[in-house]
Amino acid sequence: MQLPIFPAGVTEINSRVAVEAKDGQVCYVYGHLPVFQHEETDLRSFRMFTSQMIVTGSVKPQEIVETFGVSIVTVKRYMKVYRQHGAKGFYESKPRHSSASKLTGEVLKRVQELLGEGRSVPEVAEETKVMANTIHKAIRAGRLGRSTFQKKTNPPL
Repeated sequence: MQLPIFPAGVTEINSRVAVEAKDGQVCYVYGHLPVFQHEETDLRSFRMFTSQMIVTGSVKPQEIVETFGVSIVTVKRYMKVYRQHGAKGFYESKPRHSSASKLTGEVLKRVQELLGEGRSVPEVAEETKVMANTIHKAIRAGRLGRSTFQKKTNPPL
């Protein structure tokens, strides 16, 4: 017999590492010893541990692709996260960027006035220095109303 001998019911990633999904838990086995476990729905832990195994040389990226059916681009993206930030890079919340905070108080009133005059969203965005996308989102959310008559941006030919 050749070692390691994996427990019954596991899926081999390579000759040293296997994985088993059972009762909502995923367990990674190195040889015959369990080395890491997470819930099936815990995508962050899956990404962190598979990246860790690749970076430490326990598995190859292509083995993760073949075993779990994820794309090589995704595997490489999370290897980069692991190399740059370590395990904490998978669990820290990322700062959210939003320009919605610019659309408050006087700016909101001014944008509404300009829209009420029949100005187009791109014109209003340029004058108020608020992104057109932000204005469109506010219109869709009902925070801003469009004028019933809109100025045409393209003159007739």
